[in-house]
Amino acid sequence: MTDILLDCVEIETGPLPTRAVIWLHGLGADGHDFEPIVPELDLRGLPAIRFVFPHASVRPVTINGGMAMRAWYDIVVADLVRREDDAGIRASQRQVAALIARENQRGVASEHIVLAGFSQGCAMTLQAGLRHPERLAGLVALSGYLPLAATLDAERNPANAATPIFMGHGTADPVVAPERAAASRDALRQMGYPVEWHDYPMPHSVCAPEVADIAAFLRKTLA
Repeated sequence: MTDILLDCVEIETGPLPTRAVIWLHGLGADGHDFEPIVPELDLRGLPAIRFVFPHASVRPVTINGGMAMRAWYDIVVADLVRREDDAGIRASQRQVAALIARENQRGVASEHIVLAGFSQGCAMTLQAGLRHPERLAGLVALSGYLPLAATLDAERNPANAATPIFMGHGTADPVVAPERAAASRDALRQMGYPVEWHDYPMPHSVCAPEVADIAAFLRKTLA
C-alpha cells in the first residue's frame, strides 16, 4: 500500500488555525463519524483549531468474513492481540505521521497537535503518537487498546515520554474488553506515561460525560 495522503474531513474553529486535532475513526466508520463532536466540545476561547478527520483506506477485514471496509489494519482474532497485523498497523502509522507533517507545513507545530482516536483509531493514536519523533500536545485514546505492545519499549520516542494521555472506556464494552483497556493503561503507566484514566457506564461508544472530560483535556493541552 502506498503512503498517499489520506482524504480528510476538516473543520476549523477560526481563521488561520495554530492548533490541530487529528481524530481517527473506528473500524468500518469514516472521517464523518466524529464530525458532530466539534460543536459539542465547545472550545470557545482557545486559539483557532483545525479538526482533521481522515478516512482510513478500504481493506478486507478477516474477522468480518473478509468484507472490505475502512480499517486502519486487519483484525484476525477477537482478542485483538494474539495475532496482530504488524504490516497494516505500521503502514497506517506512516499515514498518520504524514498528516502530522502536513499540519506542520500548514503552520501548526507538533507541540500544538493532539492525536485522538476511537477503537481502532485509539490503537493507531497510541501506536503513532508514542513513536512520533517530535513532542505532541496530547493523545486521546477512546474505547481501544495498545497495539504491538511488545515493541513499544524499544520503539517509543523520548520526545513524547511526558505527553499527557487521556484514556476513556465503557465498563460494558463488548468489543474491546474493559480488561484489555485496563491492561494497556497499566502498561503505559509502568513505562512512565502520564495516563488520565476515565471509565463510563456505556458500551462501545461515547457519552456526554466523556465528551465533557475530553473537552477539559483539550482545553489544558491546546491552551
